[in-house]
Amino acid sequence: MMRTESAVQVVWFKRDLRVRDHVPLRNAAAAGQVVALYVYEPALIESPDFDGAHLRHINAALTELQSALNARSGRLVTRVGEITAVLEQLRNECAIAALWSHEETTQQVAYARDRDVRRWCRSHNIPWHEPSQTGVVRRLKSRDGWAKAWTHTMASPPVAAPTTIMPAQVSGLGILDADALQALGVKVPSDSHELFVAGGERFARRTLASFLTDRGVDYRRAMSSPVTAFDACSRISEHLALGTLSIRQALHASAGRRAELQAQRADGMAVDPRWLQSLSSFESRLHWHCHFMQKLEDEPAIENRCVCRPYESLRDANANEQRLEAWKSGHTGVPMVDACMRALRAHGWINFRMRAMLVSYAAYDLWLDWRTFSKWLARQFVDYEPGIHYSQLQMQSGTTGINTLRIYNPYTQGETLDPEGSFTRAWVPELAALPAEWIHRPHEMPPLVQGMYGVTIGRDYPAPLVDHAQAVRDAKARFTAARAHPGFRAAARAVYERHGSRAQSARARGL
Repeated sequence: MMRTESAVQVVWFKRDLRVRDHVPLRNAAAAGQVVALYVYEPALIESPDFDGAHLRHINAALTELQSALNARSGRLVTRVGEITAVLEQLRNECAIAALWSHEETTQQVAYARDRDVRRWCRSHNIPWHEPSQTGVVRRLKSRDGWAKAWTHTMASPPVAAPTTIMPAQVSGLGILDADALQALGVKVPSDSHELFVAGGERFARRTLASFLTDRGVDYRRAMSSPVTAFDACSRISEHLALGTLSIRQALHASAGRRAELQAQRADGMAVDPRWLQSLSSFESRLHWHCHFMQKLEDEPAIENRCVCRPYESLRDANANEQRLEAWKSGHTGVPMVDACMRALRAHGWINFRMRAMLVSYAAYDLWLDWRTFSKWLARQFVDYEPGIHYSQLQMQSGTTGINTLRIYNPYTQGETLDPEGSFTRAWVPELAALPAEWIHRPHEMPPLVQGMYGVTIGRDYPAPLVDHAQAVRDAKARFTAARAHPGFRAAARAVYERHGSRAQSARARGL
C-alpha cells in the first residue's frame, strides 16, 4: 500500500463505541485527518472471560458506530491483530501525529496490552492522549476525597459529537463476525446466550430514555425481584460496559429528568412520588458503579487474588466439579437458584440482587472458591465490566476483609421475591405443576404430595446438593477461624485504607 505522508490522528476505539461524549474523537477531529480504528484483538477474544455473545454485542455497536461516523463524513477502520502490530502497520502506511483513546479500567490482559502500547508510543515519539470517560482516578493516592472528585468530574456536561470528521485514506476489513475471525485464525468462543438482544449507541439512548420516562417509575422497589427487574431496571449496564453510553450521559439525563419532574410539581402538576425516589437510587448506583471499578484500577491483582490476603487459602482452589457443574447448569435442587441461573444463561443478564444470591450460594452453601467460576461467570454477563465483576465477586464471597458476610437464604429469597412462583415455573418447568406453597421448597414435600402433583424429587428434579442451614453454620465457623489469624486485623486495615468507602453508608451497585 502506498504510504500517505499527511499526519493523521488515530482514535483507538475500545470500550467506548459511540460518537457522543467522546473527547478523544472530538479532539482528534479538530486536529486533522482521523483514523477511527477498532481492532479485533486475539489476546482479548481468546481470553477465558470473553464470549461469542460479547462479539455479537461489539459488532452491533460497531454497525451503529460506522453509520454515525459515515454521517459525519468519517469512516470506521477495522483491523485484526495485537494492537502494537496494528499500530506499526499504520505507521508504515501514514504518519501518525498522535494516538487518542479513553483511559480503561479492565482485566490484566488488557492492562498488559496498554503497557505495550505505551512503550510503543514512547519508542516512536508518538503522544498518546488518554482522557477519562468515568469517575475512576488513575494513580489514586488515597480514597479520601474520591467521592468529591467523582462529583466534580461528572458535573461537566457531556461533549457533543463532532459535526465533521476528515477520514485518512487507509484500508479496513469491515465488521467481522465469528466465522470471519475464525477464518483469519482467531479462536472465537462459542455463543452462550439464546435470547440475547444487542444494540449500539442509538439503542442505548432509547433504552435509557424509556427507563427515565416510563419503566423506571418503581425502580427503587422493583429492582430486587427477577419478576419485575427485567423491565424496572435501567438495563443500561451492557451499554456502560461497552461504552455505547457514558456514565456522564446517564447521570446528566437522570438529573435533567429529575429537574423536569420537580418543575412540574412546582407548577402544581401531579407527579408520582416514586419517580424522585427512583431517580435518586439510580444516580447513587452510577456513583457506586465507579466506586467498585476504582478498586480494580487501584489493585489489578484482585482479578486473581483475594483482596484480603489471609483468605487466600480459605477455600479449596480445586472445585468440587459435581457441585460446580450443577450450579452452572441450574440443577442445584434449589428452585430460585436454578431459575436465576437459567434465566441468566438465556438472557445474558439478571438483576443485581439475584447475581449476589447466585454467588452467595456458590461461595457459602457449595463452598466454592470464587476463582473457580469467575471467568465462566464473566462469559455469562453481556454487561461484563471487569472492575465491578471482580470487586463484587469478592465482596459477595466474603474475601474483602472489610465487608459484612452477605449470605442469602435462597429459599426465603424465592418466597419473598417470587411469592406466586411465576418466575420459578417459567425457568424450572420441571416444577410447573406445583402450587405456590411448594414451589420454593419442593424437597420438603411428603412423598404423597409429590405423587399428587406428579413431581418426584430425585427423579424429575434434584434434591438440594447441601443443607443450607448446616452449610451456612460451617461457612461462618471457617470465617471465624480465619479472622483469628494473627495477621488478619492488620491485613483488613490495609484493605480499608486502599479500597474502603469513605461514605457513611454504602449501598451495593445494581443498575
